[in-house]
Amino acid sequence: MIEAQPQPSAPEPSEADDASIARGIAALNDRFRATLGRDPTAPGKIVVTRGVAAQGDAFVNAALAAVAAFDAFDAAGDPYGEHEFGVLSVAGVTVWFRIDAYDVDYQYGSDDPADPARTRRVLTLLLPDEY
Repeated sequence: MIEAQPQPSAPEPSEADDASIARGIAALNDRFRATLGRDPTAPGKIVVTRGVAAQGDAFVNAALAAVAAFDAFDAAGDPYGEHEFGVLSVAGVTVWFRIDAYDVDYQYGSDDPADPARTRRVLTLLLPDEY
């Protein structure tokens, strides 16, 4: 009788590894956000919800400029340190942005958001009541 041998398990990533990966993702998210997807080293798309679009073109442009300049990340809004979510005020209106990482075909979540060759970012601008 042949018994199955236990397979060695992959080592668990350390907290230092996790922090390093989060810093890499944050750098790519920052580059994408700051250039609004125009940097080919952090490609992606911008999506604006109906509620944001209904505020008018000037509002949308102001919101995008505010998102590009945003750097107020803190532990409460960014617990994983990936710079993927922010809250800001534009003309007295609270706006949220969220960056999600997809595969290169925008079909599924990216299996490695730290690898820009395998990841496309989508930044969504939305109003809180649209969440």
